[in-house]
Amino acid sequence: MLRMDSRFCTEDGHLLKNNVIEAALALDPKLLHYLLADEKLKKQFFSEVDGLLVFDKVKFQRFVMNKQFLPDSYTAFKNKVGLTNEQGEFLSESREVVLSWPYKDCMLEGGQTKEDAKRQEIFWNETLAPDEINRLTEPKALCHFRRYDSKGEHEATELSPDDNLIIKGNNLLALYSLRERFRNSVKLIYIDPPYYFSANKGEDTFLYNSNFKLSTWLTFMRNRLEIARDLLSDDGAIFVQISDDGVGELHCLLKQVFNVGENNFINKITVKTKSPSGFASVNPGVFETAEYILAFAKHKRLWKYNQQFVKSDYDDNYKWFIIDKSKIIEDWEIVDVFEYVAKLNGFKDKKEAIQQLGIEMLKSKVAIFALQHSEQIFRYTAIGKNAGQDVVTLQKKSKETPKSIYKLERENHYDVYIQNGQELAFYSKKIRLVDGENVPSMQLSNIWNDVPYEGIAKEGDVTLKGGKKPEKLIKRIIEMATNQNDVVLDFHLGSGTTAAVAMKLNRRFIGIEQLNYLENDSVVRLQNVIKGDPTGISKSVGWNPQNPGLLDGDKYEHNSFVYCELAQANQQLVEEIMAATEPFKLQEMWERLQEKGFLSYKVSPKMFDEGAETFKDLSLDDQKRFLIECLDKNMLYIPLADIDDEAFTLTENDKLLTRQFYARR
Repeated sequence: MLRMDSRFCTEDGHLLKNNVIEAALALDPKLLHYLLADEKLKKQFFSEVDGLLVFDKVKFQRFVMNKQFLPDSYTAFKNKVGLTNEQGEFLSESREVVLSWPYKDCMLEGGQTKEDAKRQEIFWNETLAPDEINRLTEPKALCHFRRYDSKGEHEATELSPDDNLIIKGNNLLALYSLRERFRNSVKLIYIDPPYYFSANKGEDTFLYNSNFKLSTWLTFMRNRLEIARDLLSDDGAIFVQISDDGVGELHCLLKQVFNVGENNFINKITVKTKSPSGFASVNPGVFETAEYILAFAKHKRLWKYNQQFVKSDYDDNYKWFIIDKSKIIEDWEIVDVFEYVAKLNGFKDKKEAIQQLGIEMLKSKVAIFALQHSEQIFRYTAIGKNAGQDVVTLQKKSKETPKSIYKLERENHYDVYIQNGQELAFYSKKIRLVDGENVPSMQLSNIWNDVPYEGIAKEGDVTLKGGKKPEKLIKRIIEMATNQNDVVLDFHLGSGTTAAVAMKLNRRFIGIEQLNYLENDSVVRLQNVIKGDPTGISKSVGWNPQNPGLLDGDKYEHNSFVYCELAQANQQLVEEIMAATEPFKLQEMWERLQEKGFLSYKVSPKMFDEGAETFKDLSLDDQKRFLIECLDKNMLYIPLADIDDEAFTLTENDKLLTRQFYARR
């Protein structure tokens, strides 16, 4: 009937479901006429009330959208081979969940670059029961263990509780496997995940229906953040880097996951990542130069911040200079440092120096002099209301003899000098070691514009286009949130910046990555670090693994790592299916699936064989979609419980080290 109306059908006879539903909701007279003309449809969708027929729009909408009744070609094929088990319920009314694997909805594989994400994966969408999801996330076996240290690469034969780890494989399943061993053990998690990009910028990390881009990305993030929280120690914290798009939504998501009965928000840090230049910005509005780091503690009351400082300019309030501080206080000669430096440089006084050099050049010379004589340079500063009684007493006494300087010696604290009610604050208190250099400093704020993103392409001798982070940035985060030997985790490892910096700072690390970056892989980078990589933060921390010793005299204890992989089962077949470019290869794959794959309990090979000709008529994407749906998703990777199963090819060493991994304490 509906084919009689061009509004509802294409020329080749395909039903335009959305048009039908819109007409039904608008109580379109022609549509109602078509439905009433068929007694079966009339009985199904109309009810008699006081002699009148009432149209059930909701029921009709369900009918039109239910693929069981009005199937597309793919669903028709599934029906034919007996693979369909959909009941036509709305998702909210069922106990089932959507598995859109690996990129799109509830259980998503992540870590890809924006370039790699430009693949369509629509054929992965499936509906699973909750118990199937539980089995999917059970701990997995590990394989291909390799140890990398100063002696090079060799097979790992045992695991130490202190080993650094690089795990290759699906990062969500790897996190679930880590939870078995590292629950409440990780001090810091830093991640730089694939970003969400709004449609108005013409970019999208996850190619998907525009109505679901953001919700998809947030679900992707939530899956992983919930496991991440379990891994954090009670005094641990997570730092997540994000661009402008999605920062507000991610902040709300982090609050939901981490503010469990308490406010665990630490900071929102703004990081300058680029400078306006040329025509790089295509968006209306001001040029975007920043990214953001959202920091949350597991329990903020237990988290400890290691105070950080950054380099500052010379503060010309520190303008007084004690010519010879070794003399007794009564004989101190105090002069204006600008006058003193001017005379040192051959000028009569400060005024003449400014006339000939300019004020900025004179300031520069004073700044150098002040840094070299910081114990003799000071400024006068008010004494705080919270000062101790000894300080207050001496303050009052100093006002009685304004020209005299008084000294208060304090055990386990710096000596206090007071003149005329004010403290002499010495410049040396502002001098600290920052990035391996003694410089004037100030406390770190939540705006970071001193971390250069330019010139980092060669750090670690690896390249990650558009996604590489400066070692200096990661160093700051690790130092503020951890101490030596603490565990740092990055489950979007990329080119390995987090692991490289953790190694140089003598922290233990765990990195998870699923993509193969070849010569730019994290494993390659870490090998370079072990060999003495001179780039990045190496100079500032004194990195020299051939002659171990940090600047503070401690030894490097973690300049090696173990590499391993989640042991694949069906995942290997999945990758072959996804890579296929010709339909005949997929038809050949069916034989391999029966021989080597673990098929879903819903699959009947006999019924598939009977419908083989129909399978050939499906599009390439639908053929892939079907073959992947035939596979048991619980067996993408080998379950830990099945490592002794003869169906798998795990070596005895793989089994041994897998057991050691899960048994480590």
